[in-house]
Amino acid sequence: MEVRVFCPATIANLNCGFDVMGLCLENIGDEMIFRKTTTKGIQITKITGADLPYEVSKNVAGVAALAVIENRDIDFGIAIEIHKKIKAGSGIGSSSASAAGAVFGVNELLGKPFSKSELIEFAMKGEALASGSEHADNVAPCLLGGFTLVRGYHPLDVIKITSPEKIYAVVLHPHIEVKTVDARAVLEPSIPFHKAITQWGNLGGLIAGLYTQDYALISRSLQDVVVEPFRKHLIPHFEKVKNIAVQNGALGSGISGAGPSIFALCEGKKIAETVAEAMHTQYSKTRIPFDIYLSKINDKGVTLL
Repeated sequence: MEVRVFCPATIANLNCGFDVMGLCLENIGDEMIFRKTTTKGIQITKITGADLPYEVSKNVAGVAALAVIENRDIDFGIAIEIHKKIKAGSGIGSSSASAAGAVFGVNELLGKPFSKSELIEFAMKGEALASGSEHADNVAPCLLGGFTLVRGYHPLDVIKITSPEKIYAVVLHPHIEVKTVDARAVLEPSIPFHKAITQWGNLGGLIAGLYTQDYALISRSLQDVVVEPFRKHLIPHFEKVKNIAVQNGALGSGISGAGPSIFALCEGKKIAETVAEAMHTQYSKTRIPFDIYLSKINDKGVTLL
């Protein structure tokens, strides 16, 4: 009759994997509660932590939930509570957590007719409301856990990559807003051939490094020559934070999603703690408030509480 769900934050793009790569974080996320009701349909009955619409068709979670029950003959309704802990516009998958959590929770109350992989397409409907297009680079890792690669959309083809054991992520979230539409607008419609080749090589290297747990290869591959050069100017002090992370041992650092969050991947918790402290010290020199998180990679994705 009732399920409680943890909906984790995610990092998308991972420098060289623009729009196709993502990873799932362990200790950062929203919570959602789903209850069966006698009134058919989807209702959103409570929202905390964010000013979001209760109207189902205007809410990311509501739209995603509706997609799951569409054309299914069920004799009950579902009430949803949303408790947001991931700030909207933070660049760590706030809307994706809502969409992924919604489809997972509804699927549980339906008796789990869909696998987690099958739920990705439903979650993408919610993402479309938030960003204007159906994409899976955040909802896929949120649902499946670990690292994910979106190989293609027609048909949807998502590959889960289990995270190397020692990888930790550090995320610094400046309290500024970078709208996805603005982050998209600064990108060039075409890229030079030599940059495309470099980016393909880095993406292949990153995937190979993850599979073989070759941390040196992962580090060499965490380079972005296509998107970061245009977007980094939207995030104050980005270069300084990135450089200080790498100088203190990070495998690599970059923009999380469309920003403004800055992430760093590290080999081992001790290095991650050192990197987190260095990033914190560097950004404390600014007048911009921020949060900083340290997380192991979450290999399970959305889970029941």
